[in-house]
Amino acid sequence: MANRSLDTDLVFLGSRPCPLTGAVSPPIFQSSTFAQEAPGVYREYDYTRTDNPTRTVLQKMLARAENAENALAFASGMGAIDCIFGLLQAGDHVVTGDDIYGGTYRYLTDIAATRGITFEFIKIDQEANLREALQRTKTKLVWFESPTNPLLNLVDIEMVVRVAKEFGAWTAVDNTFMSCYFQQPLNFGVDFVMHSMTKYLNGHSDVIMGAVMTNRSDCIERLKFVQNAVGATCSPFDCYLAIRGMKTLAVRMKAHEENAQKVAEWLSQHPKIEKVLYPGLPAHPHHELAKKQMTGFGGMVSFYLKADLDQTIKFLQSTKLFTLAVSLGGVESLIEQPATMTHFEMPKEVRESVGITDSLVRASIGIESAEDLIADLDQALAQI
Repeated sequence: MANRSLDTDLVFLGSRPCPLTGAVSPPIFQSSTFAQEAPGVYREYDYTRTDNPTRTVLQKMLARAENAENALAFASGMGAIDCIFGLLQAGDHVVTGDDIYGGTYRYLTDIAATRGITFEFIKIDQEANLREALQRTKTKLVWFESPTNPLLNLVDIEMVVRVAKEFGAWTAVDNTFMSCYFQQPLNFGVDFVMHSMTKYLNGHSDVIMGAVMTNRSDCIERLKFVQNAVGATCSPFDCYLAIRGMKTLAVRMKAHEENAQKVAEWLSQHPKIEKVLYPGLPAHPHHELAKKQMTGFGGMVSFYLKADLDQTIKFLQSTKLFTLAVSLGGVESLIEQPATMTHFEMPKEVRESVGITDSLVRASIGIESAEDLIADLDQALAQI
């Protein structure tokens, strides 16, 4: 059937009967190795680090979800990032945003730098800044997030692709916050899309996984080689869990967004809230861009409290439905303070220069009752 919706295809691809047994749920091929017919002659699979039948099902689902020709699954989002950077060589230059995920910041400053890769952080949503950076230094890769973590700034994907191509640079997007249900950067010409599958794609806070999707036929074999040679691959059981999670991606993302919109609107009216950061609010500076390049506004809401560090900590410790924890994208609501949790390794002056202050709170809105979530935030705010 042509032109099926993503909602249908994710269920379809994750529930095809096993040709051997008829099992509707894909079997877990929990085997490290596979018998060969003769030395060096094997039946499609030889070793699970290289590939595995359960992983193949998942990777087909990932490719369909991101409208990609190719998808690779990894043991973590950082493993996926490392694979893309495995395409680079010593001396290559990377341009990226100044308010990216703390783990990516750490990777660049503490890992990529030791391999001879140079980089710079800019306000990448401004074309003049990007153009100036690319003119000044020969750049191999432009790495960015949209929306960014944790400030939910949007970047015009078409603009970045257009400018990067002018200077012969690759583009790569961390698409974790939107998931491929609400945003498909490859459709805008991006070269590589990366996900922390730990978050929305799996959706149940029970696996650590990552993914890379691309339509670059000239790079996929090298990516596969790096995936296998480095070995940051996921287990068959984790692939099974992610397959199970992705079958419900559509219904979960709709619920996340509906709740996040209600929470963001309520927070924006609360007297103890300084500012709410959510693309679904008309007051968000990139609201129109969000409507242009995304099909939904997502489930992440960040906000500034009218509070100092101690009061912010007290608020975070007062929630009862929201769990104080890092990560995001699960069915349950999580809340955290980026300055001391997800982005603590960024130097304080760097954090604060981009707006990651002590009073900033990041919330991953789950699929519980929105009214219950709002009531929880209300009683926690009453404590400060």
